[in-house]
Amino acid sequence: MSEQRATNITWHEHHVSKEERRQAMGQKGAILWFTGLSACGKSTIANTVDHMLHSQGKHTFVLDGDNIRHGLNKNLGFSAEDRAENIRRIGEVAKLFADAGVLTLTAFISPYKADRDAVRELVENGEFVEVYVNASLETCEARDPKGLYKKARSGEIPNFTGISDPYEAPENPELVLDSDNKGIDELAEEVVKWLDDNGYLSMS
Repeated sequence: MSEQRATNITWHEHHVSKEERRQAMGQKGAILWFTGLSACGKSTIANTVDHMLHSQGKHTFVLDGDNIRHGLNKNLGFSAEDRAENIRRIGEVAKLFADAGVLTLTAFISPYKADRDAVRELVENGEFVEVYVNASLETCEARDPKGLYKKARSGEIPNFTGISDPYEAPENPELVLDSDNKGIDELAEEVVKWLDDNGYLSMS
């Protein structure tokens, strides 16, 4: 990932443990990493899951790719190097949320497998849930709500994933969502059910 430049620093352990925070919240903190092409439905599904879980009294938060680039990562572009740094930073932020016991939903294209794997390595086993929102390029281009594919095809947007830059689909994601053939609510329900079935929504 990134080298340690600061010196003369010491890690301080928390007096309240991760387990104690989770017991207080009644859930297991984790990172739900939604990945897929632009317009595949990542953000919409993540926000729908967020709403569903919030209505159940669960502690959740959504970190969205565009929103993060308006603040924390506004100094980054879309080169391979900047994409890697974008994911590194958000991975560290998501880890903090998960350590606090929050179910953290991230919606990022995150096209490179190595960058996603690096985030997985930041947390303990089971705390990184890779959710592949699988929609074909044809489906995403047909949707194109922001008009980005049209601009990419005309050369107005360089380094556009799926057109001029590659997308490396997950090889062994925890969840695959069929965004070509299923609606948002159905896909969000699949995520919530998976979390419930796998013990993330309780401490029992």
